[in-house]
Amino acid sequence: MTPDANGPAIRVRSLRKEYPGRDARVVAVDGVDLDIRRGECFGLLGPNGAGKTTTVEILEGLNRPTSGEVEVLGRSWDSDPLAIRERIGVTLQETRFPEKETVREILTVFRSFYPRGLAVEEAIARVALESKADALFEQLSGGQQQRVAVAVGLIGDPEILFLDEPTTGLDPQSRRQLWDVVLDLKSRGRTVLLTTHYMDEAERLCDRVAVIDRGKIIALGSPADLIARLGGEHVVEFALVEEGPLDPAALAAVDSVLAARVEADGYSLTVGEPHRALPALLDALEGLGRPLARLTTRHVGLEDVFVALTGRHLRDDQEPDRENGGRGRRRRKAARR
Repeated sequence: MTPDANGPAIRVRSLRKEYPGRDARVVAVDGVDLDIRRGECFGLLGPNGAGKTTTVEILEGLNRPTSGEVEVLGRSWDSDPLAIRERIGVTLQETRFPEKETVREILTVFRSFYPRGLAVEEAIARVALESKADALFEQLSGGQQQRVAVAVGLIGDPEILFLDEPTTGLDPQSRRQLWDVVLDLKSRGRTVLLTTHYMDEAERLCDRVAVIDRGKIIALGSPADLIARLGGEHVVEFALVEEGPLDPAALAAVDSVLAARVEADGYSLTVGEPHRALPALLDALEGLGRPLARLTTRHVGLEDVFVALTGRHLRDDQEPDRENGGRGRRRRKAARR
């Protein structure tokens, strides 16, 4: 295979992955097609068990597909695995490093694995850990430890960086510090593949996103394009004082309401013109004798698109994981040596 320098950073065709199940084989990835452009930040979004983690593992070379084609920087994992590994960086959901080694020592070890890459001090600076370079890993906060993991992914100066839920569980300041790392990579023309449970993160960082559900890509485009496809610009959320169901069909008939759905703690309406929808909604509820407990309005976001497409919120954990044979979500842990 001759790599095409002008081709996509990642090319996927008819990707399929099956796992043995108790009664039948479980299809975790079901015919995924993707082209990820060079120099873009691409987000892969999906609820637990949707096939997201399995897809990313295959692209990273950590898992083998049942069938389909995968090219990373124009190369195949079957024929050129070393050439790919030298040109990508990976940050897993959870990574374990030796607790009694310093940040500088950890990065020095990983830098030795690559024929070319960043100087250790530059990698430390990229993640803003200069003041912690000689601190033991165990002395770092959770956000600082995660930045070490990202620095390890950067140490080989990768053309593609895989970030698998890099900010889960971090405080807002630590999240934004990692956002700066991604934005810096984009400014350098590098490709980033990001999975995340935070919709504001995807909207802020990603040039394009793909929504994967039940092993299939069900939507693909820029965050702005996907939001525009939903039709409305605003969401009205409310709850009622008295318990008891309210027919969503009755809500959908309210002036300027484009879609209505029942939430766990109330109701959500996608509306085109809130100045028309709000008075009409209040009149309708008054006519039904259903007083409000609360009401809020906000702009439509990527989370609303996700719910409209899948019927679930991204952080719903209620369904068993269809990946890995339905045996529960697998958090990947790497004891890096």
